[in-house]
Amino acid sequence: MSLHRLLFVCLGNICRSPIAQGVFAHVAAKAGKSALFELDSAGTAAWHVGNPPDIRAQAAALKRGIDLSDQRARQVASQDFETFDMVLAMDRHNHAVLLDIAPQNCTDKVQLFLGPGYEPIQRDVPDPYFGGEEGFDEVLNLIEAGSRALLTRLV
Repeated sequence: MSLHRLLFVCLGNICRSPIAQGVFAHVAAKAGKSALFELDSAGTAAWHVGNPPDIRAQAAALKRGIDLSDQRARQVASQDFETFDMVLAMDRHNHAVLLDIAPQNCTDKVQLFLGPGYEPIQRDVPDPYFGGEEGFDEVLNLIEAGSRALLTRLV
């Protein structure tokens, strides 16, 4: 099987997309498929560039055995659309932004993270930034289910 290069994208790259990168890596490792993936995350906005994931995101992920502490926020760059096979937006707003900035020959790479293979109607991973800690647990649940569906789809 060939290598799959996946970029997970949210707004600021400190909550949802670093969680998705960490959770997908964890799900792939548990399935013995880590070698098939190159993973990264980014934000459509530059507000948090260089910062680690939100401390609440790190704490919620760590409770599930997933360490996000080595990740640092960055903004989506034009070369990402060439480098990655899939650019996975955490919600429809960021999906639209990505489609606006993607080169015309790369728009097919831009997809919703909760896309094909994910059963519930919900397609947006909600942004937990302005809520409490329970929002991060909800996001982790959605991302774990979405990661399992994505892994199944790709392998």
